[in-house]
Amino acid sequence: MSFDLQRAALADVVAIPVTPFTAEDTIDEDSLRALLRRLHSGGVRTLTPNGNTGEFYALSPEERRHVTELTLDEAREWATVVVGVGHDVPTAVAAARHAREAGAHMVMVHQPVHPYVSAAGWVEYHRVIARAVPELGVVPYVRNARLQGERLAELADACPNVIGVKYAVADAAAFAAFARDAGLDRFVWVAGLAEPYAPSYFSAGATGFTSGLVNVAPRLSLSMIEALRSGDYPAAMKVWEEIRRFEELRAADASARNVTVVKEALASLGLCRPDVRAPSSPLTAGERAEVAAIAARWSI
Repeated sequence: MSFDLQRAALADVVAIPVTPFTAEDTIDEDSLRALLRRLHSGGVRTLTPNGNTGEFYALSPEERRHVTELTLDEAREWATVVVGVGHDVPTAVAAARHAREAGAHMVMVHQPVHPYVSAAGWVEYHRVIARAVPELGVVPYVRNARLQGERLAELADACPNVIGVKYAVADAAAFAAFARDAGLDRFVWVAGLAEPYAPSYFSAGATGFTSGLVNVAPRLSLSMIEALRSGDYPAAMKVWEEIRRFEELRAADASARNVTVVKEALASLGLCRPDVRAPSSPLTAGERAEVAAIAARWSI
C-alpha cells in the first residue's frame, strides 16, 4: 500500500479494538474475530490492534503478536491495519518487524514510557523504529505536552515514512501550534483523544480521530466524522451530546475506566466478557447499570 493510501486511511475513524478475554484470562479469539467483523459491517475501515483500548500494556509480547496476527488474518482484505508497538527500543523494533511480516500497513508507536524523556531522545526512539520498517507508514503517538512540533519535523526529515501523528494532548490550542510548527500539510493529524475532542481538533487541522467507542456504536463515530468532514459542526456536536455521558464515565478518575466502560457496554450486548486486566478494574454495580442502559439505547 502506498504512503498516499496510508495517509487517506488515517484521515478517518481509526478504531482501537478491545482485546476480549476468556474466563481463563486468555485471548478470546472467537470474540475478537466477531468484534472485528462487526466493525467491518458497521463501516469501519481502519484498525489499530494493540492500542490502549486493546490493553496494550497488559498484554505479553506473545499476546500482542497473537492479536496482530488474528487481526490481520480477519481484516487484511477490508481494513488498513495500523499495529500498536512500543516499550523499549528492541521490543518496539521487533514488534514493528513482526507487524510488517504479518502484513500490516502501518505501525503506531506508543508514547515512550520512561521517567526521563528528552526531546532529542524522543526523536531517536522513533527514528530507530521507523528506520527498521521503511516500507511501513509510522504514526507517533504524542502525549507529551512539552514536545515541540519542530522535533516531529526533525524526525520526518530523517524518516520519510513518518506520515501521520496521533496527537493526544488535551489542549486544542497546543495542538494547533504543534501541527503548524511541525508542518500542517506534511502529516495526517489524528485526534488521539477520540470523539470528545474531535470537533475542536478538526477545527485546528485534524482530519481523523481514534475511537474506542466505535467498538460499541460504529454508527455514532462514523456520523461524527461525516459531519466534521462536511464542516457541519452543529451536527457533530449533536453526536457529541449523545456520547457525552459514556465518555465522561470513561474519562473519570484520570481515565481509569477507559477500557472497562467499553468492555462493559459490549458485555451488556452479549458481544464479549467484561473482564479487564490490572491495573484496570471492574465497574461498580451502579456504573454497570448505567453503561448497559446507554448501550441498549444505542442498539435500538
